[in-house]
Amino acid sequence: MRRVDYQRCVDLLAKVHENPHGLSREARQANVPKLLAALGDPERELRGMLVVGTNGKGSTCAFAVSAMAATGVRVGSMPSPHLQEPRERIRVDGVPVSRAAYTAAFAEVWRAIEHHALPVLSQGLFATTAAVHFRRAGVGLAVAEASIGGSRAAAAELGLDVKVLTGVGLDHTRLLGGSLAQIAQAKIAAVRDGDHVVIGRLEPEAASSAERVLKERTGLTVWRVGHEVHYAARVAGRDSQGAPQTLVDVTTPRGVHRALPCPLPGAHQHHNLAVAIAAVDALIERGHLRQPAADPLRARLAATRWPGRLELVPQARLGAWTGRVLLEGATNPQGVATVTPEILRHAAGHAAADQAAGGPTAASHDAADHAAGGHAAAGRAVPPVLVFAAMDDKDVSGMIAPLPTHWPLVLTRTGSHQAADPNSLHARLSPDRQGPCLTAEDPQAALHRAAELAGPDGLIVVFGSLRLVGDSRTVLGLPPG
Repeated sequence: MRRVDYQRCVDLLAKVHENPHGLSREARQANVPKLLAALGDPERELRGMLVVGTNGKGSTCAFAVSAMAATGVRVGSMPSPHLQEPRERIRVDGVPVSRAAYTAAFAEVWRAIEHHALPVLSQGLFATTAAVHFRRAGVGLAVAEASIGGSRAAAAELGLDVKVLTGVGLDHTRLLGGSLAQIAQAKIAAVRDGDHVVIGRLEPEAASSAERVLKERTGLTVWRVGHEVHYAARVAGRDSQGAPQTLVDVTTPRGVHRALPCPLPGAHQHHNLAVAIAAVDALIERGHLRQPAADPLRARLAATRWPGRLELVPQARLGAWTGRVLLEGATNPQGVATVTPEILRHAAGHAAADQAAGGPTAASHDAADHAAGGHAAAGRAVPPVLVFAAMDDKDVSGMIAPLPTHWPLVLTRTGSHQAADPNSLHARLSPDRQGPCLTAEDPQAALHRAAELAGPDGLIVVFGSLRLVGDSRTVLGLPPG
């Protein structure tokens, strides 16, 4: 690389997607271990966990980083994908590295790619860059999130010996298979002989498939939610937004962790917290980490944040418009169905706030209708406006189906090379949709159109694509987090 700066790194990443050498995915995946070797095996000193699954990976990783950092050690993490900038994929103690640090590690990797003629997929570039940075920074503990698959994920080449399967759903079926059994098999295939495996709640079909793969491995320790791992949650109050403040008790074969705060919204996060704590206990069992004291553990968990997952921007501004924007990274029908109760809770709170303020006619039973997913009559409470984008291979109608059909919808596309065109999205909508449906050329235009529909102090819900969430955060002036 003749000129090395952060923008040059971003430009080269975009070029990787174009696959200028015309190599197959398999060939570029096979180059990852060769590239690591050419870099002097920066992963050799890393210990930690690899998190795979359909949904919940990012939140599970965020909880795990918080719990591990409670021991006082520095923890590297590799979330996937990033929302706004590539440097978000390399973090130390949950904080993205600087542009300068990212550029230095990226340049080292890119020089090795050019010198040894080892082109890789973008995921391979992200994983090797993270490993190089962790070596440079002296970070020995890592939490890595697999992008899509399991054994084929570039992060699997880092050799982390605690494997975590958060859950399995129908997503990326073109790459992983069209059944829960096939997808479970693809993801659990990341497990290697001698690993410690933590498995979240699975449907019976997925659980049976995962069990068959694990029987082919030797020397495993396996902890499963509902068997070796248990958890129970209780509400301990409500925050200023009316969201429940929850404490979770988690039991693993190592012991009981009581009254752990779960600051991320949604009942599904109780499961993610339990899986993360079990994975941290597995690291302790392996001797990679010491046991965190109870008070620092609770304090670190209470401070856990994960941008773009039911993230509420309470005073968002779009030109002259001011209102609320809820950002949600659900990218498949299962994910949207899981977070729908929280979206409806925000909608009900929005309608109740309108009533209290004497805003657009919003009777108390309108709020109840919203919370239940009911259909408000014309002329009553202004409903939330949905902004949606998705990759071309997604189940569009299945993703939109859990939300009320009368809510207005604005379809758009991101700059991703895999993004679906808004007109294509429109053609795949269910004919049962009742609300208005508009299209916009990009996320910025979509948010402004949504603001017009929502009206002053309205609620906009952004979902369907993490790239869309990231673009929306940028439009709203939020820094990478």
